[in-house]
Amino acid sequence: MSYPYLPIEDSVTTPFWQATRIRNLLLQYCPGCEHFQFYPRALCIKCGEEGLEWRSSTGEGIIDSWTEVCRPPTEGFLAPYTIVRVRLNEGPIVLSRLVDSNEVSCDQPVWLAWEELNDGRALPVFTTKRGK
Repeated sequence: MSYPYLPIEDSVTTPFWQATRIRNLLLQYCPGCEHFQFYPRALCIKCGEEGLEWRSSTGEGIIDSWTEVCRPPTEGFLAPYTIVRVRLNEGPIVLSRLVDSNEVSCDQPVWLAWEELNDGRALPVFTTKRGK
């Protein structure tokens, strides 16, 4: 899939984006309330604490919702493609793309895959095939 623009990296998201260069999915973890969260934010969304840590995710989860995009939102996106809402084993929900399947169902297991960006980073996407 082509992307018409690159995601912006800032002071909060830099550790996440740097980890994608080595194909490691990082989640933020709050040691105060033991909560994992995704996408990266400056504060814990559960308790408001600032001292968040970064922890590696297994990249495993299940689909709890999806949609098929048949009309691209803007020039540069190639449709059709499937957007999935994945509940990771660690708890957070990730909105991403399913890269290899036309058959999608709720509670379907998925595994992390990566889609290259042209600056060395990668986007986390998901596959229905283990070990892809």
